[in-house]
Amino acid sequence: MDIWGRPTGALVMHDSCPGTVRMTPGGVGRNIAHNLRLLGLEVAFITAMGDDLIGRALMDACLEQGFRMQHTLVKKDGHSSTYLFVTEAGGDMCAAINDMDICAALTPNFFETLLPKLRDYRAIVLDTNLPTESIAWLCTHSRLPLYADTVSAAKAPRLLPHLKRLQALKTNALEAAALTGEKDAEQAAKKLARLCPGRIFVSLGADGMLAAERDKLVYLPVYETEVVNATGAGDAAAAAIVWAGLHRFDLTASAQLAQLAGSITCRSPYANNPELAALPQLM
Repeated sequence: MDIWGRPTGALVMHDSCPGTVRMTPGGVGRNIAHNLRLLGLEVAFITAMGDDLIGRALMDACLEQGFRMQHTLVKKDGHSSTYLFVTEAGGDMCAAINDMDICAALTPNFFETLLPKLRDYRAIVLDTNLPTESIAWLCTHSRLPLYADTVSAAKAPRLLPHLKRLQALKTNALEAAALTGEKDAEQAAKKLARLCPGRIFVSLGADGMLAAERDKLVYLPVYETEVVNATGAGDAAAAAIVWAGLHRFDLTASAQLAQLAGSITCRSPYANNPELAALPQLM
């Protein structure tokens, strides 16, 4: 659950600022799933939730979006994942705290019993909020195409031993640096493309996106848009990358879709913008 605080005027640290506080369903994996639903795909959402107030609200919201929720783990007395963030008045994030401990319940044993039930799906999308050993197990045992989002610089290295298994990787400059040791985003993208036979997408935020595939590297500038809330833009880009891959778009077109998806999401006060449903018609 995302809890978003936004000041009406300037954000003054160490003080209580007038503004707005909103609570909406979020999380990288859930946001990607929501965006894939907006893009018209059937989605099974696999996560861990508590049976607490937030967990029940999240379950209702996921069912309302049409997620298939039969494989989600509901943990008795568990505390559902919560993401608390504060932005400036313009929407750029200043600070955040994530409470994701319940994800530790998504063990290899959990996935071992689940994987045979997923054979009819076209792809698996995973993020690095999963435990390291569970990422390793899925990358070793799943035969479905795998798409991955690095989530954060701290968690990105969980994917490093498994890059050869990925159909596509969506990351940003900081996370790419954590994976490769390269501070220059272009060099990091090239190195990742040598390590991963799939596609690499490196978001540069307001500076655009780098996309790489084997020895090909392309740069796409950002689409200008009014930024209401930047949170969720990267998750929309990740969903667009998955959608484009499943529809066999080439590298450049996939990156264009990712950039468009991010710009559309930035126009909304929420992490998922219903206008994203029009994305396929924009290409």
